[in-house]
Formats: sequence, structure tokens, C-alpha cells
Amino acid sequence: MVLRGIEQRLERVFEGVFGRAFRTNVQPVELARKLAKEMDEHRSTSVTRVYVPNEYTIYLSPGDREQFEGYENSLVSELEEYLSEHASRENYALLTPPRIVFETDEDLSVGEFGIATRMAQYGRRGDEEAEAVESPPPGATMVYKPRTQPTEAASLAELGVEREVAVLSWAGERRVLDQRRSVLGRSRDADVQIEDPNVSRRHAEIVQEGSTYWLVDLGSTNGTEVDGRRVQRARLDDGSRFTIGETTVTFSTERE
Repeated sequence: MVLRGIEQRLERVFEGVFGRAFRTNVQPVELARKLAKEMDEHRSTSVTRVYVPNEYTIYLSPGDREQFEGYENSLVSELEEYLSEHASRENYALLTPPRIVFETDEDLSVGEFGIATRMAQYGRRGDEEAEAVESPPPGATMVYKPRTQPTEAASLAELGVEREVAVLSWAGERRVLDQRRSVLGRSRDADVQIEDPNVSRRHAEIVQEGSTYWLVDLGSTNGTEVDGRRVQRARLDDGSRFTIGETTVTFSTERE
């Protein structure tokens, strides 16, 4: 069964390799099962379909969030796939493919985590997203607590984990993005400086949301293009190419 296969992969990849780090901390396979539980418990029945939330925010303690650094994107992708398969198996309807975002909550202890859900549908308002059709009411976050006391976690170096990074390449230049928001522009204050007179001082930015990267134009003079089409916001995949000014930039993800 596909769903069980994903569970086994989560156990093997994230608990086999990282077992010592997560022995009593947040377990990835536990996140998967609790996400499915939240999906089940927030069903909404229409005339012909059973709708379930498509957006999930996972709140982690600072200590637990730190343990996922470097392979958070891979974990998010696995969890999103898990929810998709669960919805398919239960014949649930989704407004969009499941989307998962990790957030840090200083009020949580190591091993505790919260899950907030919402059912959101986006449309076009010029180049902006429409508001979600439904948002969770205050206090809707479900908090799960560990059954055992936390132990010291292993470091990425001790575990031999390769970290996934985003990389920009253009005109013989190469830059690794080491933060969730990186501004591209001609200014020396930009996170990624591109020496092109047709590039604005603060031209665009790349934003990481969970496992997804977005290219966002910052009101530049000459605009931002993807595949010859001017965009305000566009999703970047491995190998995506975009143009700002007269410079074409290639976006890729690598392991280091």
C-alpha cells in the first residue's frame, strides 16, 4: 500500500538515519500520523464531496526545529505526499494539493508540537493571491506532547547528513542562498548583488516557504520575467530560469 510505504520511508530515512537525534524528540512519522488525524477531524461535507484542509502549519519548539535544519525541505515533501495519499485513500476532496509549513513556537518544549489547519482557496486578483475561504478560529491549534523525556540530540555532522541548499547562477557567478528571504538587486546592500544597469537596486527576492521557493518582484522598473512572461510572483523549481534586467539567472537546489 502506498500510504504504508511512505510511512516506512519516513521511519527508515528519518528515524533510521536520524534515530539518535529523535529518539525522544519529535518523530517525523509521528508528525505524519497526527497530520492525517487532523485532516480526518476537520472534514467538511458538501452536497457531493467531503472536503478537508489543504494547509497545515506545524509549530515546533526551537530545539526540535533546529534538528530539522538542512533536511526540512525533504521532510516537508514527504509529509505533503503522505497527506495526498491519505486524502486519496479516504476519497477526500482538496481545494489544492496539501501544503505544509514549519514554524517555531518559543512556548513549546522539546518533543511538543502543534498543528493548525485551514481550508484555503486562491484565485487571481491581479498578481495577488485571494484571501483564504476559511481560516481556523483562535485556539484551533492542536498541541501534542511527548510520552518520554527528551535526550540530547546528535548534530548533523555526527549523523553525516548532507544539507540541501538553493543556488543561483548567472554570468559565471554562483551564490548559495543561506536565508529564507534573499533580496536580489544592483545595490551593495542586496543579499545577492547583480551588476546590471537594468536591474533595480532592490529588484526581486526569493522566499522559501516550507519546501517551496518563490520569486517575488519588488516593484522593479524593468520587471521580472519567467519563460519570457512578466510575473509578480512565481514558483521556482530545480533548473528554473528567470530574467531581471538583461541578466538571466538559473535557480537550482544542491546538497552540500
